[in-house]
Amino acid sequence: MINISEKDISIRTATAVGRIHLRKSTIKAIKEHNVKKGDVFEVSRVVGTQHAKNTFLNIPYCHNIPIEGVDVDFKTGEDYVEVSCTLTTTYKTGIEMEAINCVSGALLNIWDMVKYLEKDETGNYPETKIENIRVLEKKKNPL
Repeated sequence: MINISEKDISIRTATAVGRIHLRKSTIKAIKEHNVKKGDVFEVSRVVGTQHAKNTFLNIPYCHNIPIEGVDVDFKTGEDYVEVSCTLTTTYKTGIEMEAINCVSGALLNIWDMVKYLEKDETGNYPETKIENIRVLEKKKNPL
């Protein structure tokens, strides 16, 4: 793990996004709150937040940083859900790994909650895919 003891504390934010492609009928079920496991967006917001807070447990060389804010937003298209996570900290190192982990967790949870709607007759997911998880923006401002 890199030694950051000499670095200055600053206000840091990072925003990451990603998408899950789903059947149109699955998107409709999510919007109409007709998913057996519950409110897909609310549960995914909680899962994303948990993933952000536990990033250091999953990535061994990642510092355990104090997360001061997590915003998880969802945008639906005709055949996708886009997840956007913006995280904030006042610390010595960035928060982009936590933002990526937040997006990943939220997307994985969406898949889990709707997989019964996505399976084909062989039990596979020919239309379901997670893609384009990336950091959109990273900022660092001095205190």
